[in-house]
Amino acid sequence: MHVRRLISTSAAVAFLPAALAAQAGAPVEQGPKNVPEFEPAFETQTRAPAADSRVELKVEILADGLAHPWGVAPLPSGHVLVTERPGRLRVVSPDGSVSDPVSGLPEVHAVKQGGLLDIATGPGFADDRMIFWTYAKPLADGTSATAAARGVLSEGMTEVTQVEDIFVQDPPSPTPMHYGSRVIFDGNGHAFITTGEQFTTKERDYAQDLDKTYCKTIRVRLDGETPDDNPFAGRDDAVTSIWSYGHRNIQGAAIRPDTGQFWVIEHGPKGGDELNLIEPGANYGWPVISYGETYDGNPVGSGEARMEGMTGPQYYWDPVIAPGGMLFYQGDVFADWKGDVLIASLVPGALVRLEMDGDRVAAEERLLPDQGRIRDLAEAADGAVLALVDAEDGAILRLTPKAD
Repeated sequence: MHVRRLISTSAAVAFLPAALAAQAGAPVEQGPKNVPEFEPAFETQTRAPAADSRVELKVEILADGLAHPWGVAPLPSGHVLVTERPGRLRVVSPDGSVSDPVSGLPEVHAVKQGGLLDIATGPGFADDRMIFWTYAKPLADGTSATAAARGVLSEGMTEVTQVEDIFVQDPPSPTPMHYGSRVIFDGNGHAFITTGEQFTTKERDYAQDLDKTYCKTIRVRLDGETPDDNPFAGRDDAVTSIWSYGHRNIQGAAIRPDTGQFWVIEHGPKGGDELNLIEPGANYGWPVISYGETYDGNPVGSGEARMEGMTGPQYYWDPVIAPGGMLFYQGDVFADWKGDVLIASLVPGALVRLEMDGDRVAAEERLLPDQGRIRDLAEAADGAVLALVDAEDGAILRLTPKAD
Protein backbone atom coordinates (compact mmCIF):
# COMPACT_ATOMS: atom_id res chain seq x y z
CA MET A 1 0.00 0.00 0.00
CA HIS A 2 1.33 3.40 -0.96
CA VAL A 3 1.13 5.84 1.94
CA ARG A 4 1.81 9.54 1.99
CA ARG A 5 2.35 11.28 5.27
CA LEU A 6 0.34 14.44 5.70
CA ILE A 7 1.02 15.71 2.19
CA SER A 8 -0.70 19.04 1.76
CA THR A 9 -2.87 19.55 -1.30
CA SER A 10 -4.22 22.80 -2.65
CA ALA A 11 -7.94 23.27 -2.16
CA ALA A 12 -10.09 25.92 -3.72
CA VAL A 13 -13.21 24.76 -1.91
CA ALA A 14 -15.86 27.41 -2.27
CA PHE A 15 -18.63 25.33 -3.88
CA LEU A 16 -20.95 28.32 -4.03
CA PRO A 17 -20.41 31.04 -6.66
CA ALA A 18 -19.87 34.38 -4.99
CA ALA A 19 -22.65 36.03 -6.97
CA LEU A 20 -25.13 33.40 -5.82
CA ALA A 21 -24.01 33.63 -2.21
CA ALA A 22 -24.74 37.33 -2.28
CA GLN A 23 -28.39 36.75 -3.17
CA ALA A 24 -30.38 36.85 0.06
CA GLY A 25 -32.26 33.61 0.59
CA ALA A 26 -31.02 31.87 -2.57
CA PRO A 27 -30.26 28.17 -2.09
CA VAL A 28 -27.08 26.31 -2.98
CA GLU A 29 -26.76 25.90 -6.74
CA GLN A 30 -27.85 22.32 -7.44
CA GLY A 31 -29.87 22.11 -10.63
CA PRO A 32 -33.58 21.42 -11.20
CA LYS A 33 -35.70 19.14 -9.03
CA ASN A 34 -36.61 15.66 -10.23
CA VAL A 35 -40.11 16.06 -8.77
CA PRO A 36 -40.87 19.81 -8.98
CA GLU A 37 -44.56 19.30 -8.21
CA PHE A 38 -43.79 18.38 -4.59
CA GLU A 39 -43.88 21.36 -2.27
CA PRO A 40 -42.13 21.25 1.12
CA ALA A 41 -44.23 20.98 4.26
CA PHE A 42 -42.55 24.10 5.67
CA GLU A 43 -40.35 26.84 4.26
CA THR A 44 -36.87 25.48 4.96
CA GLN A 45 -37.60 21.77 4.62
CA THR A 46 -35.59 21.84 1.38
CA ARG A 47 -33.29 24.27 -0.44
CA ALA A 48 -32.61 26.37 2.63
CA PRO A 49 -30.73 29.64 2.02
CA ALA A 50 -27.11 29.19 1.03
CA ALA A 51 -24.58 29.86 3.79
CA ASP A 52 -21.03 31.04 3.25
CA SER A 53 -18.81 30.42 6.26
CA ARG A 54 -15.88 31.96 4.33
CA VAL A 55 -13.73 29.02 5.37
CA GLU A 56 -11.02 27.97 2.95
CA LEU A 57 -10.06 24.41 3.74
CA LYS A 58 -6.55 23.08 4.07
CA VAL A 59 -6.76 19.53 2.73
CA GLU A 60 -4.06 17.09 3.79
CA ILE A 61 -3.86 13.44 2.80
CA LEU A 62 -3.44 11.52 6.02
CA ALA A 63 -3.28 8.15 4.23
CA ASP A 64 -4.10 6.82 0.79
CA GLY A 65 -4.02 3.54 -1.11
CA LEU A 66 -7.12 2.35 0.80
CA ALA A 67 -9.59 0.14 -1.08
CA HIS A 68 -13.05 1.70 -0.80
CA PRO A 69 -12.76 2.95 2.80
CA TRP A 70 -16.21 2.99 4.42
CA GLY A 71 -15.96 3.82 8.11
CA VAL A 72 -13.51 5.84 10.20
CA ALA A 73 -13.08 6.10 13.98
CA PRO A 74 -10.39 8.15 15.77
CA LEU A 75 -8.75 6.55 18.83
CA PRO A 76 -7.73 8.42 22.00
CA SER A 77 -4.06 7.76 21.13
CA GLY A 78 -4.31 9.79 17.92
CA HIS A 79 -4.45 6.68 15.76
CA VAL A 80 -7.40 6.14 13.44
CA LEU A 81 -9.33 2.97 12.67
CA VAL A 82 -10.53 2.67 9.09
CA THR A 83 -12.44 -0.10 7.32
CA GLU A 84 -11.89 -1.18 3.74
CA ARG A 85 -15.03 -2.61 2.18
CA PRO A 86 -13.28 -5.76 0.86
CA GLY A 87 -12.98 -6.85 4.51
CA ARG A 88 -9.91 -5.26 6.08
CA LEU A 89 -9.62 -3.13 9.22
CA ARG A 90 -6.51 -0.95 9.34
CA VAL A 91 -4.91 1.35 11.90
CA VAL A 92 -3.50 4.65 10.66
CA SER A 93 -0.82 6.26 12.83
CA PRO A 94 -0.70 10.02 13.46
CA ASP A 95 2.17 10.22 10.95
CA GLY A 96 -0.01 8.61 8.26
CA SER A 97 1.53 5.14 8.21
CA VAL A 98 -0.98 2.36 7.59
CA SER A 99 -0.91 -0.97 9.44
CA ASP A 100 -1.29 -4.45 8.09
CA PRO A 101 -4.90 -5.69 8.36
CA VAL A 102 -6.06 -6.25 11.94
CA SER A 103 -6.72 -9.97 12.46
CA GLY A 104 -9.73 -11.62 14.06
CA LEU A 105 -12.62 -10.00 12.19
CA PRO A 106 -15.30 -12.26 10.69
CA GLU A 107 -15.66 -13.12 7.02
CA VAL A 108 -17.67 -10.57 5.04
CA HIS A 109 -19.82 -10.78 1.91
CA ALA A 110 -17.68 -8.46 -0.22
CA VAL A 111 -19.98 -8.40 -3.25
CA LYS A 112 -21.20 -5.15 -4.89
CA GLN A 113 -22.07 -2.87 -1.93
CA GLY A 114 -21.43 -5.56 0.68
CA GLY A 115 -18.32 -5.95 2.81
CA LEU A 116 -16.85 -4.46 5.97
CA LEU A 117 -18.73 -1.24 6.61
CA ASP A 118 -18.90 1.00 9.70
CA ILE A 119 -16.45 1.10 12.64
CA ALA A 120 -16.82 2.74 16.05
CA THR A 121 -15.07 2.72 19.40
CA GLY A 122 -17.34 1.61 22.21
CA PRO A 123 -18.36 4.07 24.92
CA GLY A 124 -16.07 2.29 27.40
CA PHE A 125 -13.11 1.89 25.05
CA ALA A 126 -10.63 3.55 27.41
CA ASP A 127 -11.26 0.77 29.94
CA ASP A 128 -12.35 -2.29 27.92
CA ARG A 129 -10.92 -1.61 24.39
CA MET A 130 -14.22 -2.72 22.88
CA ILE A 131 -14.83 -1.75 19.26
CA PHE A 132 -18.00 -2.20 17.20
CA TRP A 133 -18.46 -2.61 13.48
CA THR A 134 -21.11 -3.40 10.87
CA TYR A 135 -20.70 -5.71 7.93
CA ALA A 136 -22.46 -7.75 5.25
CA LYS A 137 -22.63 -11.15 6.90
CA PRO A 138 -22.46 -14.09 4.46
CA LEU A 139 -25.26 -16.58 4.98
CA ALA A 140 -26.63 -19.66 3.23
CA ASP A 141 -27.09 -19.96 -0.56
CA GLY A 142 -25.24 -16.75 -1.38
CA THR A 143 -27.47 -14.55 0.78
CA SER A 144 -26.25 -11.96 3.27
CA ALA A 145 -27.52 -9.61 5.95
CA THR A 146 -26.54 -6.39 7.64
CA ALA A 147 -24.89 -7.37 10.91
CA ALA A 148 -23.30 -5.51 13.81
CA ALA A 149 -20.56 -7.06 15.92
CA ARG A 150 -18.19 -6.20 18.73
CA GLY A 151 -14.77 -7.34 19.91
CA VAL A 152 -11.75 -6.32 21.95
CA LEU A 153 -8.89 -4.53 20.16
CA SER A 154 -5.50 -5.66 21.45
CA GLU A 155 -3.13 -3.15 23.06
CA GLY A 156 -0.85 -3.43 20.04
CA MET A 157 -3.84 -2.83 17.75
CA THR A 158 -3.05 -5.92 15.68
CA GLU A 159 -5.89 -8.27 16.68
CA VAL A 160 -9.55 -8.33 17.70
CA THR A 161 -10.71 -11.03 20.12
CA GLN A 162 -13.96 -11.99 21.89
CA VAL A 163 -15.84 -11.33 18.65
CA GLU A 164 -19.61 -11.68 18.74
CA ASP A 165 -22.56 -10.41 16.70
CA ILE A 166 -24.98 -8.14 18.54
CA PHE A 167 -27.46 -7.86 15.64
CA VAL A 168 -28.17 -9.72 12.39
CA GLN A 169 -30.83 -8.45 10.00
CA ASP A 170 -33.65 -10.89 9.27
CA PRO A 171 -34.54 -12.31 6.82
CA PRO A 172 -31.32 -12.69 4.81
CA SER A 173 -31.25 -11.07 1.36
CA PRO A 174 -30.14 -12.40 -2.02
CA THR A 175 -29.30 -8.83 -3.09
CA PRO A 176 -25.88 -7.39 -2.09
CA MET A 177 -27.04 -3.76 -2.09
CA HIS A 178 -28.22 -1.04 0.32
CA TYR A 179 -27.09 -2.46 3.66
CA GLY A 180 -27.40 0.72 5.74
CA SER A 181 -25.36 0.62 8.00
CA ARG A 182 -24.08 2.68 10.92
CA VAL A 183 -23.57 1.89 14.57
CA ILE A 184 -23.60 4.66 17.20
CA PHE A 185 -24.17 4.96 20.96
CA ASP A 186 -26.62 7.03 22.98
CA GLY A 187 -24.43 7.33 26.09
CA ASN A 188 -26.96 5.37 28.16
CA GLY A 189 -25.81 1.85 27.42
CA HIS A 190 -27.49 1.40 24.05
CA ALA A 191 -26.32 0.96 20.47
CA PHE A 192 -28.31 2.20 17.49
CA ILE A 193 -27.84 0.26 14.23
CA THR A 194 -29.27 1.26 10.85
CA THR A 195 -30.37 -0.99 7.99
CA GLY A 196 -31.45 -0.65 4.35
CA GLU A 197 -33.93 -2.10 1.86
CA GLN A 198 -31.49 -4.12 -0.28
CA PHE A 199 -32.63 -2.13 -3.37
CA THR A 200 -35.23 -4.52 -4.84
CA THR A 201 -38.92 -3.68 -5.30
CA LYS A 202 -40.01 -6.71 -3.25
CA GLU A 203 -37.62 -6.11 -0.37
CA ARG A 204 -38.33 -2.38 -0.10
CA ASP A 205 -41.88 -3.23 0.98
CA TYR A 206 -40.38 -4.84 4.09
CA ALA A 207 -39.87 -1.30 5.38
CA GLN A 208 -43.44 -1.31 6.66
CA ASP A 209 -43.24 -4.83 8.13
CA LEU A 210 -42.53 -4.93 11.85
CA ASP A 211 -41.65 -8.62 11.71
CA LYS A 212 -38.58 -7.83 9.58
CA THR A 213 -35.56 -5.64 10.29
CA TYR A 214 -35.10 -4.17 6.81
CA CYS A 215 -35.32 -0.35 6.58
CA LYS A 216 -35.25 0.21 10.32
CA THR A 217 -33.31 1.81 13.11
CA ILE A 218 -32.44 -0.81 15.72
CA ARG A 219 -31.82 -0.20 19.42
CA VAL A 220 -30.10 -2.84 21.53
CA ARG A 221 -27.95 -2.95 24.62
CA LEU A 222 -24.22 -3.18 24.01
CA ASP A 223 -24.42 -6.97 24.32
CA GLY A 224 -27.24 -7.19 21.77
CA GLU A 225 -30.10 -7.71 24.21
CA THR A 226 -33.31 -5.76 23.63
CA PRO A 227 -34.14 -3.03 26.18
CA ASP A 228 -37.50 -3.35 27.91
CA ASP A 229 -38.44 0.22 26.97
CA ASN A 230 -38.13 -0.23 23.19
CA PRO A 231 -41.39 0.84 21.49
CA PHE A 232 -42.35 -2.66 20.30
CA ALA A 233 -41.10 -4.60 23.33
CA GLY A 234 -43.57 -7.27 24.41
CA ARG A 235 -45.33 -7.49 21.03
CA ASP A 236 -45.55 -10.89 19.36
CA ASP A 237 -46.07 -9.37 15.90
CA ALA A 238 -42.91 -7.22 15.90
CA VAL A 239 -39.15 -7.56 16.21
CA THR A 240 -38.60 -5.95 19.59
CA SER A 241 -35.21 -4.42 18.70
CA ILE A 242 -36.90 -2.06 16.17
CA TRP A 243 -36.77 1.60 17.23
CA SER A 244 -38.24 3.23 14.09
CA TYR A 245 -39.30 2.04 10.64
CA GLY A 246 -40.25 3.11 7.12
CA HIS A 247 -36.72 4.13 6.13
CA ARG A 248 -34.92 3.44 2.83
CA ASN A 249 -31.12 3.18 3.21
CA ILE A 250 -29.65 4.90 6.27
CA GLN A 251 -25.90 5.55 5.91
CA GLY A 252 -25.56 8.41 8.38
CA ALA A 253 -26.46 8.55 12.08
CA ALA A 254 -25.49 10.76 15.01
CA ILE A 255 -26.54 11.76 18.51
CA ARG A 256 -26.93 15.53 18.87
CA PRO A 257 -24.76 16.36 21.90
CA ASP A 258 -26.74 19.29 23.28
CA THR A 259 -30.10 17.49 23.20
CA GLY A 260 -29.36 13.75 23.11
CA GLN A 261 -31.62 13.43 20.06
CA PHE A 262 -31.04 10.62 17.55
CA TRP A 263 -30.73 11.86 13.96
CA VAL A 264 -30.21 9.92 10.73
CA ILE A 265 -29.72 10.70 7.07
CA GLU A 266 -30.90 8.29 4.40
CA HIS A 267 -30.72 7.84 0.66
CA GLY A 268 -33.84 8.62 -1.29
CA PRO A 269 -34.43 7.21 -4.77
CA LYS A 270 -34.22 9.80 -7.58
CA GLY A 271 -34.54 12.80 -5.31
CA GLY A 272 -35.77 12.66 -1.73
CA ASP A 273 -32.63 12.17 0.38
CA GLU A 274 -33.79 12.80 3.95
CA LEU A 275 -32.48 14.17 7.25
CA ASN A 276 -34.71 12.68 9.94
CA LEU A 277 -35.13 13.29 13.65
CA ILE A 278 -35.93 9.85 15.05
CA GLU A 279 -38.74 9.27 17.50
CA PRO A 280 -39.32 5.81 19.01
CA GLY A 281 -41.96 3.81 17.16
CA ALA A 282 -42.39 6.37 14.39
CA ASN A 283 -43.05 5.41 10.75
CA TYR A 284 -41.01 7.49 8.27
CA GLY A 285 -43.05 6.45 5.26
CA TRP A 286 -40.87 4.48 2.83
CA PRO A 287 -41.96 3.16 0.35
CA VAL A 288 -45.47 4.58 0.70
CA ILE A 289 -44.39 8.24 0.55
CA SER A 290 -41.26 9.98 -0.69
CA TYR A 291 -40.13 13.39 -1.96
CA GLY A 292 -38.37 11.53 -4.79
CA GLU A 293 -39.38 9.26 -7.66
CA THR A 294 -38.19 5.89 -8.94
CA TYR A 295 -35.07 5.73 -11.10
CA ASP A 296 -37.22 5.28 -14.20
CA GLY A 297 -39.25 8.37 -13.36
CA ASN A 298 -42.40 6.74 -11.96
CA PRO A 299 -44.04 7.69 -8.65
CA VAL A 300 -42.95 5.98 -5.45
CA GLY A 301 -45.68 4.08 -3.63
CA SER A 302 -48.75 6.27 -3.25
CA GLY A 303 -47.20 9.00 -5.40
CA GLU A 304 -47.51 11.37 -2.43
CA ALA A 305 -44.82 13.08 -0.39
CA ARG A 306 -46.83 13.28 2.83
CA MET A 307 -49.46 11.19 4.55
CA GLU A 308 -51.23 11.29 7.90
CA GLY A 309 -49.65 8.96 10.44
CA MET A 310 -46.23 9.06 8.78
CA THR A 311 -43.36 11.28 9.91
CA GLY A 312 -41.80 13.59 7.34
CA PRO A 313 -38.15 14.63 7.15
CA GLN A 314 -36.70 17.68 8.85
CA TYR A 315 -34.91 18.35 5.56
CA TYR A 316 -34.71 16.75 2.11
CA TRP A 317 -32.70 17.11 -1.08
CA ASP A 318 -33.91 16.95 -4.68
CA PRO A 319 -31.69 16.31 -6.57
CA VAL A 320 -29.82 14.05 -4.17
CA ILE A 321 -26.51 14.46 -2.38
CA ALA A 322 -26.23 10.64 -1.92
CA PRO A 323 -25.44 10.95 1.81
CA GLY A 324 -22.85 8.93 3.70
CA GLY A 325 -21.83 9.54 7.31
CA MET A 326 -22.79 12.55 9.41
CA LEU A 327 -21.79 14.28 12.64
CA PHE A 328 -22.64 17.27 14.79
CA TYR A 329 -19.42 19.27 14.92
CA GLN A 330 -18.23 20.12 18.44
CA GLY A 331 -14.62 21.28 18.03
CA ASP A 332 -12.88 24.64 18.19
CA VAL A 333 -10.84 24.39 14.97
CA PHE A 334 -13.92 25.43 12.99
CA ALA A 335 -15.31 27.63 15.74
CA ASP A 336 -18.21 29.00 13.69
CA TRP A 337 -19.36 25.48 12.84
CA LYS A 338 -19.97 24.34 16.41
CA GLY A 339 -23.31 22.53 16.57
CA ASP A 340 -23.66 22.35 12.78
CA VAL A 341 -24.44 19.13 10.93
CA LEU A 342 -21.65 17.91 8.65
CA ILE A 343 -22.63 15.33 6.03
CA ALA A 344 -20.58 13.27 3.59
CA SER A 345 -21.87 13.46 0.00
CA LEU A 346 -21.11 10.72 -2.53
CA VAL A 347 -22.86 12.41 -5.46
CA PRO A 348 -21.88 14.99 -6.56
CA GLY A 349 -19.23 14.53 -3.87
CA ALA A 350 -18.83 17.18 -1.19
CA LEU A 351 -18.86 18.09 2.47
CA VAL A 352 -22.36 19.41 3.17
CA ARG A 353 -22.79 21.72 6.17
CA LEU A 354 -26.19 22.53 7.68
CA GLU A 355 -26.80 25.36 10.13
CA MET A 356 -29.60 24.53 12.55
CA ASP A 357 -32.28 26.68 14.17
CA GLY A 358 -33.66 24.37 16.81
CA ASP A 359 -34.73 21.24 14.96
CA ARG A 360 -35.04 23.00 11.60
CA VAL A 361 -32.35 23.62 9.00
CA ALA A 362 -31.62 27.33 8.62
CA ALA A 363 -28.93 27.32 5.92
CA GLU A 364 -26.82 24.98 3.79
CA GLU A 365 -23.25 25.16 2.50
CA ARG A 366 -21.28 22.78 0.27
CA LEU A 367 -17.51 22.46 0.47
CA LEU A 368 -14.85 20.10 -0.83
CA PRO A 369 -16.31 19.57 -4.32
CA ASP A 370 -13.12 18.39 -5.98
CA GLN A 371 -12.08 15.37 -3.86
CA GLY A 372 -14.45 12.67 -5.14
CA ARG A 373 -17.01 10.55 -3.30
CA ILE A 374 -16.98 11.40 0.42
CA ARG A 375 -18.22 8.32 2.32
CA ASP A 376 -17.74 9.11 6.02
CA LEU A 377 -16.68 11.87 8.40
CA ALA A 378 -15.22 11.95 11.89
CA GLU A 379 -14.04 14.66 14.26
CA ALA A 380 -10.46 14.16 15.44
CA ALA A 381 -9.50 14.90 19.04
CA ASP A 382 -7.95 18.23 18.01
CA GLY A 383 -11.08 19.35 16.15
CA ALA A 384 -9.88 18.59 12.63
CA VAL A 385 -12.39 16.84 10.38
CA LEU A 386 -11.45 13.50 8.83
CA ALA A 387 -13.12 12.66 5.52
CA LEU A 388 -13.03 9.33 3.69
CA VAL A 389 -12.73 9.29 -0.08
CA ASP A 390 -14.51 6.17 -1.35
CA ALA A 391 -12.52 4.89 -4.34
CA GLU A 392 -10.46 1.90 -5.40
CA ASP A 393 -7.46 4.03 -4.41
CA GLY A 394 -9.22 5.80 -1.56
CA ALA A 395 -7.90 8.08 1.15
CA ILE A 396 -8.39 9.69 4.53
CA LEU A 397 -8.32 13.48 4.25
CA ARG A 398 -7.58 15.76 7.19
CA LEU A 399 -9.43 19.08 6.98
CA THR A 400 -8.46 22.25 8.87
CA PRO A 401 -8.91 25.95 8.06
CA LYS A 402 -6.28 27.32 5.73
CA ALA A 403 -4.12 29.92 7.44
CA ASP A 404 -4.56 33.53 6.33
